[in-house]
Amino acid sequence: MKQETSTKHSIKINLPGGIVAAGDLLVILNAAEKAGISKVSLGNRQQLFLSVTDDELEDLEHEFLMEDIEFEKDSDTYPNIISSYVSEDIFSISNWLREGVYKDILDGFDFKPKLKINLVDNNQNFIPFFTGNLNFIASGISNFWHLHIRFPKSNHFYAWPKLVYTEDIAALSKLIENVIFENKNQFYDQESVDGAAFFDKVTHQKRFITQPSTEPLVLPDFQLPYYEGFNKYENKYWLGIYRRNEEYSVAFLKDICSVCLQTRVGQIYTTPWKTLIIKDIHPENRKFWNFILAKNRINVRHASIELNWQIEDQCEYGLNLKHHLVKQFDNEDLRTFKLCFAVKVNPKTGLFGSVIIKKHYESTEGEPDQFDILHTRDFNPNSKDFVTYRKDVSYEDLATELITLCDYFYGLQTSGNLMATPTVVNDTAELESAISQIFVHQCKHCGTVYDQEYGDEFNSIAPGTVFSALPELYACPTCDSPKADFVEVDKNSLAQLVPL
Repeated sequence: MKQETSTKHSIKINLPGGIVAAGDLLVILNAAEKAGISKVSLGNRQQLFLSVTDDELEDLEHEFLMEDIEFEKDSDTYPNIISSYVSEDIFSISNWLREGVYKDILDGFDFKPKLKINLVDNNQNFIPFFTGNLNFIASGISNFWHLHIRFPKSNHFYAWPKLVYTEDIAALSKLIENVIFENKNQFYDQESVDGAAFFDKVTHQKRFITQPSTEPLVLPDFQLPYYEGFNKYENKYWLGIYRRNEEYSVAFLKDICSVCLQTRVGQIYTTPWKTLIIKDIHPENRKFWNFILAKNRINVRHASIELNWQIEDQCEYGLNLKHHLVKQFDNEDLRTFKLCFAVKVNPKTGLFGSVIIKKHYESTEGEPDQFDILHTRDFNPNSKDFVTYRKDVSYEDLATELITLCDYFYGLQTSGNLMATPTVVNDTAELESAISQIFVHQCKHCGTVYDQEYGDEFNSIAPGTVFSALPELYACPTCDSPKADFVEVDKNSLAQLVPL
């Protein structure tokens, strides 16, 4: 008799801004526990995931309905709004961006966005800057933000020519979303987009409070902070919790919520690194946190080489590969400071990373897995201008090649060829027109650039080969899209071309 297998479903709960009240999270956890769920996980956009069987799903949906908990099943129609709120006071100190500002913005959203929205402080490196469709980045002027738009299903970016006022972010986001979806033939999945026409169409419908964008956006040099364990700030502590398998037991999270409520810690924060952070821990209450860490056997001092990784959400293969590579790195006592690794298993999945480990998508059954290693040209994870470092690397040789790449990176740094300099993103028409245009071709799906100056080592294309001379069967080295899916872009604009 054939045994029926139960389908697994992914349940997603958005935590806007990566913030959840301890009491609200406890309600979610109690509902999950009643449905028989014992573990949950976090996502790259600071959301919460539950993996459930058919049998568990009916009970879970009932519990969520009773508690009025919003969720999505096997879909991501409404992406989570991410923010750098978690980094405030512990990884960055802004001149004006404070808790109240973030909360006012999030409270202003009276709709569920279909576009990915990022709210990011320009002084931090913990939250990626450009992984959204609407990327709001704090400016040097109090309560005003730079806005960089990545049009959906494309790699076209447009720098909003005016600074956006804090209280207008929600309304402007709603209007931008409406204009895009009402004019898909112009702004959705298009090979070219007229940013100026888009700006006119939006601003024609409503006037907003603005400031002229007189100074370019300057991003800090990338340096991922250590985000685990007990750490002191001011006269308090914050606690970062990382789990090697990316899973958190419901019982442990319930303990966290209970201690938060007992000690008047109102909020829990999630991060794009799939970790938890609890702030505002007073010294006299640290004993309660030590108790629940011991009770749940939680280790909070992992090596830095484990923390600087991005893995696709709920991807067991990528997680196992990471564990294998970290073990090899540890054996070599490898330095990975200022590097960020991403494991790309599924086609057309965008990840934040300066080094990308890309598994071959179409492998012959029974053949061993092979990988390509790419890195951003300047090793800045906020860029997607990739260089192919090695191709067709076996599983056994992957760690060796990555170790060699790390050695190459530090060689560039110490030789002065890759000195730390701020990334300047010019967003005024005057500055853009002052730069001479150099055109390259860019994949509209993943953002990979074909620059004739460098050619394409992966596809055996020699430097100096113009794009028109490439064979018709040429394919993107990152996502395998055809030559026809490359569009001509100004090379000088690539500092702001950061796809999902």
